[in-house]
Amino acid sequence: MSVKEATKQAPAPVPATPEPPRPAKGHRAWDEAPRWQIYLPLGIYLLFTLVPFYWILLFSLRPAGSTSLVPWPMTFDHFEKVWTERSFGTYFTNSVLVGVATLIMTTLVALAGGYALARFDFKVKRAFMLGLLCSQFVPGALLLVPLFEIFAELQMINSLGSVILAETVFQLPLSMILISNFIKNVPYSLEEAAWVDGCNRMTAFRIVVLPLLRPGLIAVGSFAFVHSWNHFLFALMFLNNQDKQTIPVGLNSLMSADSVDLGALAAGGIIAAVPVVIVFAFIQKWLITGFSAGAVKG
Repeated sequence: MSVKEATKQAPAPVPATPEPPRPAKGHRAWDEAPRWQIYLPLGIYLLFTLVPFYWILLFSLRPAGSTSLVPWPMTFDHFEKVWTERSFGTYFTNSVLVGVATLIMTTLVALAGGYALARFDFKVKRAFMLGLLCSQFVPGALLLVPLFEIFAELQMINSLGSVILAETVFQLPLSMILISNFIKNVPYSLEEAAWVDGCNRMTAFRIVVLPLLRPGLIAVGSFAFVHSWNHFLFALMFLNNQDKQTIPVGLNSLMSADSVDLGALAAGGIIAAVPVVIVFAFIQKWLITGFSAGAVKG
């Protein structure tokens, strides 16, 4: 074969893609913001966020009557006072019981309802979903009187069960929507494959689907726990005895018309905030994943 024929049969060389021009040294690209434009707003936001927390910590740790901006000498008298004299130990226990019970009930019912919304079609499905969304626009204060009448008929007034039931009912709509959207992201073929292997629907759900729902369940459960932990209105209306009240009502009892014990109030606020901060510190990874995955349909 001649050189000319070999040249004709050889593929034509592919022209190299020219590289985009790089910005000159010392100049930024047109779409790259200077660092100070990012850090300055974040620093201001962080300042406004952390200063109130430092102020609460300052009042809770410095001695009564002190005006120092540094909690020194440090004292824990305010914590001892609210925990023993103000019955915050009892309030804390009641809040834990309400929060954990609301978490369990909301998660179980939302899991069953969310699976039904995600996997089954029925005539009133759209109307039911619309009702769930519209229920989020109704303030809880509007339903206090009818709820009080219902719980009075059921003899549940001054019982933690009334607060748990009310909190669960108000958490269910959003929780069911989140769980249903999260289940839609799980391929239906996985359940069908389990059915082929001999599993029934419940077993296939428990073995195949439920392990994939961990981020969504953590997100729904944590949201229900925090809301019930911080909610003030239901506990104030349905609980009369001091030994049945929760932390938000206990914090309200530290403020009177004549005076406010700032040290005790700050110590009570720290006691109320620490458990929630610890919970979120451990579950933040699954919480972000759960809310982002349950917010959209895959």
